[in-house]
Amino acid sequence: MNDKQAVAEYALTYVQNDMTIGLGTGSTANYFIEVLARRYQQENLQIKTVASSLVSQLKAQQLGLPIIAIEHIEKLDIYVDGADEVAPDMTLLKGRGSDLVKEKLLVEAAEQFIVLIDSSKQVQRIGDNFPIPAEVLPFAWQLVQQKMLKSGTKVILRETDSGLAVTSCGNLVLDLTFGSKLSAAMLNDLLNSTPGIIEHGIFHNLADIILLVNKGKVTKITRK
Repeated sequence: MNDKQAVAEYALTYVQNDMTIGLGTGSTANYFIEVLARRYQQENLQIKTVASSLVSQLKAQQLGLPIIAIEHIEKLDIYVDGADEVAPDMTLLKGRGSDLVKEKLLVEAAEQFIVLIDSSKQVQRIGDNFPIPAEVLPFAWQLVQQKMLKSGTKVILRETDSGLAVTSCGNLVLDLTFGSKLSAAMLNDLLNSTPGIIEHGIFHNLADIILLVNKGKVTKITRK
């Protein structure tokens, strides 16, 4: 069993009967979907699941998990997902997979947001390893780009092999690299206050529980 499988198994301890569970997207989230589906089949759990992306929705459906649309929920009991970076204050960087709007909607709807990571995701400062994604309205991306460039930020319009990267909501993605050492709170405020940005990849003060796995051992991190 690898570390991602181990932390996914550990996350099952938070699953109870009659829960509505949010499913994240990515390699670690995939392991959680797999172990959740196995437990659902073995124990005949009464649960509902809501996916943060088409990718996780299809995986859950293939494994037989009951899926409901995000439009049909008022709240979640738990939302389980990975992260691209985690800072010491539990701020997360997410969104390299582009589904920022759905992910933040599910985070806000959840009673508990549980994040599964290994030690490679720990950083001293958000943005140390990856640019910060911002989901922008298609007609606004150049105006957002100009504002960011004036602040000394490197801006790249995300592309794929087939053309521009388009989110499930039909928006474009800008990848931002900030030259100045702004705190996560300051970056969060800056991006929140920029017209044209629909959502961004900084998840500040949102994680309730971080499950950190290292060589098979899981450590639980919570807010102090």
